[in-house]
Amino acid sequence: MSANTHIVIIGTGGAGSEAALTIRRRDPECRITQITGSKLPFISRYELPRVFTGVNSWREILAHPPEFYDKYRIDVRRNSWVDHVDAKNKKILLRHKEEVSFDKLLVASGGGGYLPENLREFRPLMNGFGSYEDAINMRQSLPKKGHVIMLGGDMTGLDLARTLVAVGHRVTLVAGEQLFWPHEVSDDENMKFVAVLEKMGIKVVFDKKVTEVKKGTKGKPARRVVFDGGGGIDGDAVMPFCGLMPSLNFMIGANVDIERGLLVDPELKTTNDSIWAAGDVCQIWSPEENSYLFYYGWHYIKEMGKIAAINMTGGSKQISTDQDDHLYINKQGEIDSPYWIHG
Repeated sequence: MSANTHIVIIGTGGAGSEAALTIRRRDPECRITQITGSKLPFISRYELPRVFTGVNSWREILAHPPEFYDKYRIDVRRNSWVDHVDAKNKKILLRHKEEVSFDKLLVASGGGGYLPENLREFRPLMNGFGSYEDAINMRQSLPKKGHVIMLGGDMTGLDLARTLVAVGHRVTLVAGEQLFWPHEVSDDENMKFVAVLEKMGIKVVFDKKVTEVKKGTKGKPARRVVFDGGGGIDGDAVMPFCGLMPSLNFMIGANVDIERGLLVDPELKTTNDSIWAAGDVCQIWSPEENSYLFYYGWHYIKEMGKIAAINMTGGSKQISTDQDDHLYINKQGEIDSPYWIHG
């Protein structure tokens, strides 16, 4: 490619950052721009539980030091939100009305926490966990030996739960349909893994539908979760972990096929010849399953970024859609998952 070729990457997470580095190694001359709504450089969400183990600065959990971007000549546009992608004219419209032209585009915008309809009105009373700022706010607001009520129970939440328990907090999980998401486990396996969670110090509550999250009364903990039919739980914080929703509203009307995520072939190309996608935002065609599937986990996401970058720079490489996604019990007798990067 020539020095005039401009490759734009929407997202600075695992997939986007791996893609940027791979593109630069394969093409020393092209322009690379990464666009992110974050005010900070790339911090993996998988590293955020470390905030509760003594991390006091975002610099301690950066994926790359600031000089990395200068060394590889990667222009990172932080605090910049994409409003729309005009695929026909190869332009990106940012929220502040600036236009960015591209020759090739990688959508690696990831996903945000999904919140079921019945919980959305209570969002202001719940703590998120999608950013470093969220993690710090949570740590500062949680009292010593505080009680966290988790709703849902996806793998991101369970990873945080084991860290919270390890540093002396209490965790009660109100299990929902998202328990162990994105793993699919049978009923028999489900109870086996729940037993392990309880041995790990996580209390699990079943068959309770949450109807309300409200402020605690005077002299009580800060939050109360109310159940259908009466009763509830008091806690110092409420955190929903109900899976991810791909962040791709800006791709609506961009002349690419979308189901729940951007549909891509095993080379991670969308139905537009100038656009690829990688990470939580895309569904990859799986010949084995004869279907488009999501693939999660730190290692998978980085691999997607790398393969997309190879194909954007003239290669022809397919991602393996036969991935190990089994939940298992490790040698320490604890739940472990290929979606976690630490055990």
